[in-house]
Amino acid sequence: MFRRPHYIASALVAVLILILLNLSAQTTAKLKLGIGSLFLPLFGVSGSSRELAGNSADALIPRGELLRQRETLLRENQQLRVLIQRMEALEQENARLRDLVGWQRAQRATTRLARVIGREPSNWWRTVQIDVGSRHGVRENLPVLTPQGLVGRIASVSPTFSQVLLLGDPNCKVAARVDNEARDSGIIGPGDPLERDLVELSYLARSASLKPGETVRTSGDGGVFPRDIPIGTIVDSHPVEYGLYTVARVKLAANLSALDEVFVLFPEGAPTPAERNRGSKP
Repeated sequence: MFRRPHYIASALVAVLILILLNLSAQTTAKLKLGIGSLFLPLFGVSGSSRELAGNSADALIPRGELLRQRETLLRENQQLRVLIQRMEALEQENARLRDLVGWQRAQRATTRLARVIGREPSNWWRTVQIDVGSRHGVRENLPVLTPQGLVGRIASVSPTFSQVLLLGDPNCKVAARVDNEARDSGIIGPGDPLERDLVELSYLARSASLKPGETVRTSGDGGVFPRDIPIGTIVDSHPVEYGLYTVARVKLAANLSALDEVFVLFPEGAPTPAERNRGSKP
């Protein structure tokens, strides 16, 4: 009883074989193509799985190598940041120097650009050294300024550098006037040691009526500083004891605490340093 299905299956296989053997070549090829198309996707999925597994194995990187690459990237990132900061600083310095050169060319008087190279330790906030000296035509008492305003005067000179006495030092007094209707005038002298950007304008008339924000300039009196160089602006004023005269506080236009470059002002009609150098050659 159990052998009958076996016989039937065997008979069906034999009949199928006979049919296949008697088929034409064209029909046999189409049949093979159809059977192959049924199993080909299964073979493709198997091949893709093996390829994906191989690629995943190749993509695995040891943890130590990943840490090494991370440290390298961090170090390169820090180097790039330092480079960008240096480039930005150079760009700012170039822009400042272009502005200074443009201002210098716009002046009618003869000026020479100088770089601040140091400050006097014993008088840190009231003297600076610049990199020009007698070889460049610099001499004592020449005014020193920035595009913003007066800085001070040359106090001493050597062949290659000079010492500048800044506003606010007791030995750097300047005759000044206020840009108001009365043209009030006085003397710029030292101010509060704790307020380095403030100086005093003293010996003003008792009747002087000053307003905060009014501009203070050199008056030209005294023979050291030419007139109309900006000094600063009025902060406030008050009469001194017994009301003999009025004293005003002046906020300086130039930032004396952050001087990088300054100009030495030569007298009007004086030869330029280049002309002086050409004249000294035999």
